[in-house]
Amino acid sequence: MIRDGRMRDAEILEAGQASPRTGGASFTRRSRLERALFGLCWTVLAAWTPPPLRAWRRLILRAFGARLGKGANVYASVRIWHPRLLVMGDHATLGRRVNCYNQATITLGDFAVVSQDATLCAGTHDYEDPAFQLRTQPVVLGAHCWIAAEAFVGPGVEVGAYAVLGARGVAMRDLAPGVVHAGNPAVAIKRRRLSPARTGPSRSGSCRASD
Repeated sequence: MIRDGRMRDAEILEAGQASPRTGGASFTRRSRLERALFGLCWTVLAAWTPPPLRAWRRLILRAFGARLGKGANVYASVRIWHPRLLVMGDHATLGRRVNCYNQATITLGDFAVVSQDATLCAGTHDYEDPAFQLRTQPVVLGAHCWIAAEAFVGPGVEVGAYAVLGARGVAMRDLAPGVVHAGNPAVAIKRRRLSPARTGPSRSGSCRASD
């Protein structure tokens, strides 16, 4: 498992220079260039690839700074804002059409699963600031957690290990470990019960986005 998923905001943000309301850039020229180059390479080299070519997609992501554990799986249709701010543990999965809006670091623990069309969002704006300045906070998904289809995880949220966020649920606050959550805003529904036979790697795929 890759543990250190933090990046210094100073490497990304142009503090005090961004003016979103007048079209000013919120990120450094280097960051914008990196993202443009990655977008081009992903479109040409990865966006068309079938699910089994996950090792090829890992190679491309690592070349652009992503830190990926053994067997991490990113589907071709995933949208990644900045690979340098993506950390995935062993066998973690970003499913089809996931929007990984990682303006700050987004970290997935071992065997964490994000299902199709879900959104992980690490950026927002200060609505009490007349300049509407960008604010970023990292998102952390614990080991073996499951973010179900079309769910939304907001800036600064930590999802506990083995937690579940149900389909189309919206998490704007931390989710307790081992608990199933659902709704908008997400609330705790019940404890997640897993038999020992279902917690090992051989059975962990029961929640994974299918090939």
